[in-house]
Amino acid sequence: MAVPPITGYQAPGVYPQDVFPPPAPSLLTGVPAFLGYTGDGKPGAPYPLTLWPQFKTRFGVPRNDGFLGHAVRGFFENGGLLCYVVPLDKRATPLTALRGGLTALHDVDAVDLVCAPDIMAPAGLTGTPDVEAVTALQAEVLADCRRTGGRFAILDAVPTSDTGTVERQRAALDSRDGALYHPWLWAPGEDGTPLYLPPCGHVAGIYARSDQQVGVHKAPANEAVEGVLDLRAALTDDVIGGLYAKGVNSLRVMPGRGIRVWGARTLSGEPGWQSIGARRVFLTMGRWLERFLTELTYEPNGVRLWVRIMRELTAYLDGLFRNGALKGHTPEEAFFVKCDSETNPPDVIEAGMVVTNIGVALAAPAEFVVVRIIHGTSGVSIQSASATV
Repeated sequence: MAVPPITGYQAPGVYPQDVFPPPAPSLLTGVPAFLGYTGDGKPGAPYPLTLWPQFKTRFGVPRNDGFLGHAVRGFFENGGLLCYVVPLDKRATPLTALRGGLTALHDVDAVDLVCAPDIMAPAGLTGTPDVEAVTALQAEVLADCRRTGGRFAILDAVPTSDTGTVERQRAALDSRDGALYHPWLWAPGEDGTPLYLPPCGHVAGIYARSDQQVGVHKAPANEAVEGVLDLRAALTDDVIGGLYAKGVNSLRVMPGRGIRVWGARTLSGEPGWQSIGARRVFLTMGRWLERFLTELTYEPNGVRLWVRIMRELTAYLDGLFRNGALKGHTPEEAFFVKCDSETNPPDVIEAGMVVTNIGVALAAPAEFVVVRIIHGTSGVSIQSASATV
């Protein structure tokens, strides 16, 4: 904390000064990187945008032979604040171009979401979608999120009304660091002419909006999708339920409530990592630990350092608990932090390491709200309960 210089005083006495401590460092979430093809088709460094018009100034008016610009516009229309655009090399093969864009993104630590809408462009949009070509590229995005750490991929289902095709695409993808959304959107293009668009950009805006309003633990679902006229396919409750059981999140038209995201599950088969909110809390916590504890490197490894680590981690996790990201009635039930002589015996200290054990109980969303109507001799009573599966 900076202290004003003590100058200009001549007579002895007491001189009060107002000192305002700096705000605690915060970690912005809901920041996607959009990988796709720009007008000149040349690769480039990640370019930050805070407003939609900046895209047109830097890359030109979005063309209808790709989806990058439309996805970025959908992001800002749905409440996004900051994103990065990563131009891909149109002269390279789709896989080589994608890998080049992901590599260019590695040093941008502000990004925690990844969208690649133009995966669909070279995969073929006429006739039967090339599911194998799409999933090969999407698997590359998921693998990069896993290697990089702290990032979550928002993936598009192939443009189809056939749920069997979407289920086949889903079966080829398995990751706790990504989610799949179906169907495509029917939205106005830059010239006002409606066209079908992959949903990732609009959904990324909803992630950002939900993060701003509540936090990363809030499931980005049951949220209205702005800037959309209709959907490519109308899904019934049975279809939505069948897809959701397999880990596919749907978009649906709800009379009187607009078009909404309906689902918040990852592509993981592990029950503990099927909630998008829970997974993103864990990823964000990892980013926070890496960023804000780096300053402790090379500090003397002893009791004072252990106490400092426990104090800072406890304060951070207590904030998560108070915001509703962790379950439990008290902080003691929600998390624990242990950094002492037991976790740091002499051989660990001699190796130059500090070991801290953290345990957290991540909150799960109420996916199913059950209302019981009980008929009795004294009348009818209504009870409600929430449940997850």
